[in-house]
This record gives sequence, structure tokens and C-alpha cells, in this order.
Amino acid sequence: MRRAMSTLVYAKRERLHPGLLDQMVDGGAEAIEIFAARGHFNYTDRQHIREIANWFRSTGAAFHSMHSPMHADDEWGRSTGQALNIAAVEKRDRIAATDEIKRALEVAEQAPFKFLVQHVGVTNEDADPHKLEAAMSSLEHLHAFAKPLGVQLLVENISNDLSTPEGLLELLHAGRFTDIGVCFDLGHAHLLSSVKQAFEVLKDRIRSTHVHDNKKDRDSHLWPGDTSPGDGGIDWNEAMSLLRTAPHVPPLLLEVEGADGEKVSEKMAEAFGKLEKA
Repeated sequence: MRRAMSTLVYAKRERLHPGLLDQMVDGGAEAIEIFAARGHFNYTDRQHIREIANWFRSTGAAFHSMHSPMHADDEWGRSTGQALNIAAVEKRDRIAATDEIKRALEVAEQAPFKFLVQHVGVTNEDADPHKLEAAMSSLEHLHAFAKPLGVQLLVENISNDLSTPEGLLELLHAGRFTDIGVCFDLGHAHLLSSVKQAFEVLKDRIRSTHVHDNKKDRDSHLWPGDTSPGDGGIDWNEAMSLLRTAPHVPPLLLEVEGADGEKVSEKMAEAFGKLEKA
């Protein structure tokens, strides 16, 4: 499986720049997912986009995917108090969310990437037919915008009733979205049910992954191997055996939060080594 890394490891602390991307390559990453948070990667700043696009062109590393923005401000929603929600029943909120996501998609004009990873709803949101209809409308709109840019949408299993493995398949089937795939988040699957159960439901749609660990108590985005099955962590031998059977051969994409002072390249190399031996 191709080694890949999300810039989430820096997103809450640092502005994205070529030096950080170099560290990811030093850690073994062959492909990168950029986390589209304005304070980290300002997808509305053409100069910042150009800087990152030039790095990809000069290194040959793959710009695999972008994680869709979750907030429209520079401070992780602290200044607006509201998350972007494509399943919002209020039309104006839904339009505001899709307009912001389209701004991130436009990055592909200067820095082409393959996938946009999109949340459906927000954390702990319940499901109802109105939200399902709202989500379908938003995805249809974003799909039409993304396709000419060469970007494929991927929905992610997250902690809400709309985005369970079964809920995502229902959404994709109801909307007849045959070319929208899934980003399989192993940490979320472990937290909500099990990696095996979620994988078996989603495997035919999986095009990418988010690989991180937790103790089945909260969505903590730990490095794989920093906890053990005995502590409530993921059984990585089982998880890797499952991922190797995924029909579309997704990358092994680490999505961890990291910590101040951490040597990211060393942690990455250690994590990739453990996972590939599992």
C-alpha cells in the first residue's frame, strides 16, 4: 500500500509551508493529504496555493487529497461558532457551506489533487429524512463543481447518525452517486463499532483511508501503535489484513493530531514500519 500522510499533524499549530512537507517525505510519505483549515492552509490565498503547488511540482510527491474545510474562519470555528454542514436543513446554511467548500476545490486549478474528503453532517448529528435530502442536494452540487476540476468526492465515516457505514451507503444509493467513494476512517470505525464491521460494509467504495488509533473512549487521533488492543486500541494485525483486501487498493494514510516538539518524520517512519509488518 502506498504510504501517505495528512497535514492534520501540524494543522492546529502551524501554517503549512514546504519545510513541513519535506518532513513528511523524510518520514516516508509518497502522497499527501492537505487539511483545508484557513489558519493552516489558506485555500483562498493564491500566493500560498502557488507556494504549495510549486513544492509538489518540484518534489514529485503526489497531492493525493484535500480534507474539506470544517470551518470558514482561521480559528477552527472559534470566531464564527458554527461548523460547515452540508446536511443543514436551513438552505442558507447549506449554501454557505458548499460555497466555502467550492473555494477549497478551486485549489485544483493551480495544484491538482485527486480526492476531496467530505464530512456529511457534524459530530453527533442525528439523522432524519430532511437532512438526508439536504446532504444529497449538497453532494450533487459539489460533485458537479468538482468533476471538471478532476476531483472525485469521498465521504467519510464520522461520529454521527448520517455517516455510519450503513448511513453512507444509503446516502450514496439514494442519490445514485456511483462515482462518489468513501474515505475509510479506521479510528472512527473503532470508536463507533469495529474496524472489521465498518470495513465489510464499505469495502467496495473505499478509495482512501484515515489511519489513527484511540482507546475507544474519544476521537483522539493517536499514532498507530501508541496504544494496544489490551488498552482498547485497534488490533492492527486484523486491520491491516482487512485493508490489504480492499478492491481499490487505497493508500495507508496517517491522520494524527501530533503534539508540540514531536519529531514527525521519526514518528511516521516508526508507524509505517509497524503497520507494514502487521
